[in-house]
Amino acid sequence: MRIDALTVELRPRSMYEASDLGVLLVQTHARSVWRTCGPVFGVVMLLALSTVEIAPWLPGLLIFWLKPWLDRSVLFVLSRALFGQPTTFADLWHARSSVWWQQLPRTLTFRRLSPWRSFTQPIYQLEGQSGRALRQRSSQLLSGQRWEASLMHTVFATAEMVLNIGLVGVLIWLAPNGGGLGFFQWLTSSDHVLTSLLGTLAYAVVVLVLEPFYVAAGFAMYLNRRVELEAWDVEQEFRRAFSA
Repeated sequence: MRIDALTVELRPRSMYEASDLGVLLVQTHARSVWRTCGPVFGVVMLLALSTVEIAPWLPGLLIFWLKPWLDRSVLFVLSRALFGQPTTFADLWHARSSVWWQQLPRTLTFRRLSPWRSFTQPIYQLEGQSGRALRQRSSQLLSGQRWEASLMHTVFATAEMVLNIGLVGVLIWLAPNGGGLGFFQWLTSSDHVLTSLLGTLAYAVVVLVLEPFYVAAGFAMYLNRRVELEAWDVEQEFRRAFSA
């Protein structure tokens, strides 16, 4: 190996710019992301829809509450993609114990409503720490970054709401013969089960499309924070160089 062949390009990046790079990561590895995570999203959607007879509002609530659990599969794919490893559903299935079931109670309780869960999820899922060390690590990476992480979370929550409203608007707009108003009145006054099913399907589509970008944005912000604190990118360059 020639040391002069080693090239490291360093440039400070803001957390907002880092989140943009996360979106690019999903676009680059879109096939692995949706091919691997699509079946997981599909199973969750079917299970949620099966509860519509219990309460019309329950399917949407289940999908909403299980999003952090779904995010774990997306992060698994993205963490491998970062090192150039394509992922299939078989890979996810083999790692299901650590990806799906590890830290499940915390994922669905304390961390469900965290405004920076996408930013801190890699700490919990990828670093393998627990107890006091985990709390200290989370505080270290979050220090001075809570506003940026919360703002990113708010942007995606707003985008999710707008897309859901937009899907309903498209249905009304595409109603034949100017019947959009009549369709809307029929939808809101018809059987609650049918309305819930349509609303849940629209919400599930939005989550399927948007959630990988949300996870990737938080993951990229996490990596950017590690670069600031630990020069993580330089370490990876040296590992690649000396393994060649």
